[in-house]
Amino acid sequence: MSAFRIRAAALKSLSERRDLPGIRRASAHLGLVAAGMTGLWLLRGTAWSIPFFWLTGVPLAFLFCAMHECAHQTAFRTRALNVGLGQLCGLLILLPYGYYRVFHWDHHRHTQQAGSDPEMTLVLPRSRLGIVWLMLGFPVWFRRNVPTLCRHAFGRVRAPWVGADQRQAVVREARAYLAVYGLVALVSVLAQSWAALLLWLVPLAAGQMLLRPYLLAEHTGCGHGTEMLENSRSIDTIAPVRFLAWNMPYHAEHHACPAVPFHALASLRLLAEPYLAHRCAGYLTALREVWRSLRAGSDPTPAGVRDAALLPPASGSAPFPPA
Repeated sequence: MSAFRIRAAALKSLSERRDLPGIRRASAHLGLVAAGMTGLWLLRGTAWSIPFFWLTGVPLAFLFCAMHECAHQTAFRTRALNVGLGQLCGLLILLPYGYYRVFHWDHHRHTQQAGSDPEMTLVLPRSRLGIVWLMLGFPVWFRRNVPTLCRHAFGRVRAPWVGADQRQAVVREARAYLAVYGLVALVSVLAQSWAALLLWLVPLAAGQMLLRPYLLAEHTGCGHGTEMLENSRSIDTIAPVRFLAWNMPYHAEHHACPAVPFHALASLRLLAEPYLAHRCAGYLTALREVWRSLRAGSDPTPAGVRDAALLPPASGSAPFPPA
């Protein structure tokens, strides 16, 4: 398959950042979370509250996608809006925004490169039970995200993708996040309230059960070369999923041109469509591919730690503008 190329003028037009689309999407997305929490609170203690754990938790967990867009500084034209929404989402999903931005930069530089891509540091299971457990999201929470947050708060930053000049900022951010969580816990105890668990943490855990399969479908079972339309998957899906995921089902297109904002990815798809190596008609099809790949163990296991400075950047436009 020939490599995808796009004219500079077309890429510049598609990469134009605007505030209004991001404000609309963020307002609607956060509005869904607020509406779900309201329904959950009003229906607490009844059987009707059970579906609201998912109606709240799915948009809550998918704030990850809003943070991802902010990490690229493409959710808005105004930098302060990207940072503000990114930090809010990071707090809500227990994943510090600044650290994620550094982590994600390396993911774009070394997509699907074993020993280099930080997304591949988690050993993938091959057993049926292990795959189901992974898809529930808890291994990522309890073996990567939460332990990493705690280590950073204690000043132990050992990830090779965090530069020496970034470590203190990562430590300060982790401590600030834990301070907020500690304050929430203290207020909950003093008020003898279960609201934080009921409206936030339990729904977030429920939402992870859909977020993690969605994220696994982005690259699992795809190629391991440096061509982004071959090592990433593009998925045709329904509008509500595209809405919650900020158009990231067009994931191969995003990796090919990561400076293109979420609101222009559909237009980019039209240009990239003939070059897509992994395109699926819906997430059920994609997850069947993921399942087969995990069972076969076709993705390489993590292999050592590399010096990022010795590796070439990935092809395509720069993933992130300067901070």
